[in-house]
Amino acid sequence: MADHNAGRFIGTAIGPMLWGTTYVVFVQALPTDHPVLISALRALPAGLLLLLLVRRLPPRRILFPVTVLALTNIGLFFALLLISAARLPGGITATLAACQPLLVAFLAWPLLGRRPGMGQIALAVLGMAGVGLMVLNGGLAFDPAGVLAGIGAALSMALGIVLMERWRDLAPPVQMTAWQLLIGGALILPIALLVEGLPAHWDMRNSLGLGYLVLFATALGYWLWVGGVQRLGSRVSVLAFLSPVVALALGIGVMEETLDAQQVLGVAMVFLSIGLSVRASLSGGKA
Repeated sequence: MADHNAGRFIGTAIGPMLWGTTYVVFVQALPTDHPVLISALRALPAGLLLLLLVRRLPPRRILFPVTVLALTNIGLFFALLLISAARLPGGITATLAACQPLLVAFLAWPLLGRRPGMGQIALAVLGMAGVGLMVLNGGLAFDPAGVLAGIGAALSMALGIVLMERWRDLAPPVQMTAWQLLIGGALILPIALLVEGLPAHWDMRNSLGLGYLVLFATALGYWLWVGGVQRLGSRVSVLAFLSPVVALALGIGVMEETLDAQQVLGVAMVFLSIGLSVRASLSGGKA
């Protein structure tokens, strides 16, 4: 069973690794002045693609919990994250998002009746510190709205992860993913059109960037993630630390950034946090 769950952890980890490409694609290939619209346009087509596989809409009896999950995991999270990414340097956005595993640990107490252990809290803080060392280089430029959006994104996703564990038996992962993406995208699309409107210019680069986000970072990434949370529980949230690691690697490989000793230490801290957390989960520990 431990080996089987280890394989599930590995499969689930692919989701956050795909998300790690989102920031680079967004700032390099998409209109950053339309973050809510891009959030809706990545969610809705991905949901429609997965709906072709499930060929059914959510039953009325589970429509409320599915809608709550769609709002927290997709609608609010996507929009707030890209608003933060549009207004802040990527390092600050990644660091704010990295508080999500710690929030999950505390939200699981009232919602799941699972009190966080000191080891779990310590490892979450270790991972947050590692992300900070990886991505917070140079001067800091704080935009209040961007900071609030980043914190809101982390809180929204943390709540969604805990609620996914609470409602893990509602439907199979592919159905839950399709429904969340469809409903979440539909909830924010009218707001995006009202507040942001349509981009004045759209070219092939934009289409390719959006297509990548839809197919890989969203449809595939969230299908793997939802399945992991349903099978393994909300403790897989620590795997989200992989997202800024991938973003850092892309910065080195694509944007020709350099890696310094501080960042190497941060990467080591992140992998230590993930490794010890997964080990504790597989052994049934509370870390």
